[in-house]
Amino acid sequence: MRIDAKTLLALFISGANALDNNKDAINNMNVFPVPDGDTGINMTLTLSAVRKMSDEEITTLKECAREAQDLIMRSARGNSGAILSLFFRGFYKALKEVDSIGVAEMSMALRSACDQAYRAVQNPAEGTILTVMRRCAEESERILAEGMFNDDTFIEFFAYLVDVAQKALDETPEMLPVLKEVGVVDAGGAGFVTMLNGMLAALRSDPVELIDEPSDEPKAADFAEFDTASITFPYCTECVLEKSDAFVGEGTADAVREFVCSIGDSVVFIEDENIVKIHVHTDHPGLVLEKVGEYGTFISVKVENMRNQHSALVAGKEEEKEKAVEPVNDFGFVSVCMGEGVTATFRDLGADNVIHGGQTMNPSTQNIIDAIRMTPAKTVFVLPNNKNIYLVALQAAKLVKDRHVEVLNTKSVPQGISAMLAFSADISTEENLDSMNAAIEGVTSMSITHAIRNTTIDGEKIENGQMLGLMNGSIECVADSTLECLEMLCDKMTDASFITLFYGSDVSEDDAKRAEELVQSKTVDAEIILVSGGQPIYDFIISVE
Repeated sequence: MRIDAKTLLALFISGANALDNNKDAINNMNVFPVPDGDTGINMTLTLSAVRKMSDEEITTLKECAREAQDLIMRSARGNSGAILSLFFRGFYKALKEVDSIGVAEMSMALRSACDQAYRAVQNPAEGTILTVMRRCAEESERILAEGMFNDDTFIEFFAYLVDVAQKALDETPEMLPVLKEVGVVDAGGAGFVTMLNGMLAALRSDPVELIDEPSDEPKAADFAEFDTASITFPYCTECVLEKSDAFVGEGTADAVREFVCSIGDSVVFIEDENIVKIHVHTDHPGLVLEKVGEYGTFISVKVENMRNQHSALVAGKEEEKEKAVEPVNDFGFVSVCMGEGVTATFRDLGADNVIHGGQTMNPSTQNIIDAIRMTPAKTVFVLPNNKNIYLVALQAAKLVKDRHVEVLNTKSVPQGISAMLAFSADISTEENLDSMNAAIEGVTSMSITHAIRNTTIDGEKIENGQMLGLMNGSIECVADSTLECLEMLCDKMTDASFITLFYGSDVSEDDAKRAEELVQSKTVDAEIILVSGGQPIYDFIISVE
C-alpha cells in the first residue's frame, strides 16, 4: 500500500488520540519528583492540533503535511513538544515533492524529521526521545537498502519500526543513569512510541479513538456567541484543570466558583470528580488562575484581551484575531512567569508583555508569537524563565518576521530579573546581549517545592510530601519542612550581597517574615528583599547575587 493525504491525516489523528489517552502515564515518568511532570500533556497539546484539520479540505499529501506541521509547530509546548513539532517539520520538508508515501518515502521522511529534531538541541544526550527517533531513521534506511520490505508490505515495515522504537526506548535507562536509578524510561521517548503505536493502529484500520470525558459532564458554553463589544471586563479567561488527589470528588471546588463569580462576569463553571473547567470575563486573569491552580494541575489555559481579540471556539478551531502593534520603540521585553507579585516585578522593570506560564503550564509557540507581536518594539527580548520553554520560544522567534527577536536562555525567574536589570536602552542589541548574559551567569537561582512521589535520586531517598531545595535546577537538599529546607539552602548563600525572596501563594505573610529572619540571621552582610510573589508550586523562589 501507499499512503495518500487522507490516510496520512488519519495516522496523525490516531497518534494524537493515543498520546491523549496515555498522557497521565507519560507524565508520571518524570525523573525528578517535583511537580513539573508535564511531558505527556505538552506532547498531547502539541500534536492534538491536527484534530483541527478536516479530510474533506485536504486534497494533496503535501498540503496535509504542510498544514499539520504548521498547526503542530504553533501549538508546541515544552521541550518535548518543541522537539516533536520539529520532527513533523522535517517530515513535511521531505514530502514536498511526493504524491504518496511508500517505504522509500517514509524512510526519507524519518531521516529528515530526525535531523530536524536533532538540530534543535545543542548537546543532545543519549537516552532521550532523540535517540528513539534516530534509531527509527537509521533502521528504516538499513532495511530499505537491504530490500526487506516494499510498498506491498508497508504495514509490516511500519510495525517493524515501531518495534525498533520500543526496543530503543527500553534501552534508555542504560544510556542515562538517572533513568536507571529511578526505574523509568525516558518520558519523551515513551510519548513518541505511544504516537507511533497510534499511527500503526490506523494503518491496520483500527485507529485509536479519543477516550470520551464522563458522559454526565455538562456541555461547555459556546463562547463564540458572546457579544464581546458589550462586555465590561476585558480579559476572557478559560482554563481546564485536573484535580489533585486531595480534591478528587464532586463539589470540592465550590470556593473557586464563589471566587470567580466575585471578580468577573459571563462565568461558566463545570466540575466533575476529576476536572474543573472555567470561563470568566475579568479584570484579573492572574488571580483566577492562581486560585484555580491551588486545586491541581492545569491541562489548558487561554487568556485573551477581548478589546483587541475575539475568541472563536467553533468546531474546535481557534483563529488568531489579535493584530500586531507597530514596532515604534527600539527595544521591548516579553517575559514568562507565574504569580501576581512576580508579574508585577517584571512589569516594573519594563516588560511590555508577561505571559502567564511556567512549571506545569508551558505556553505554546503561538502564545509567545502573539505576545511578541503585541510588543511595540523593533527588537524584542524574550525571557522564557524556564528551561522547558526555551526551545518553544526559539521556534516562536523564527516565525515572527516583522521585528527582530532575541531569546535569552533564562532558566529561572531570578535569571530573568537579573537580565532585565542589566539592560540599558542606550547601548546596542549586541552589547545588551553581552551584558544580560553576563548577569544571567552571575545569579544563583534557588527554590523550594514539594515532592510528589517517593523516589531515590543520587542515592538519597525522597518521600512524597517532603520539601525539596533546588539550586540552579538541581535538587540540593531534602527536608521535612519549608523552613528546615530554607536553612539548609542558606549554607549556599554565605557570600551573597543581595538576596530576594519571592514567597508563594501557599505561604502566609507570617511564615514569609520568619523565613526572611532566618535568611538574614544566616547571611548577616546581605541585603534581603522579601516579595509576595504569589507563584504556585514553589513556596519560595530565591535570587542570590
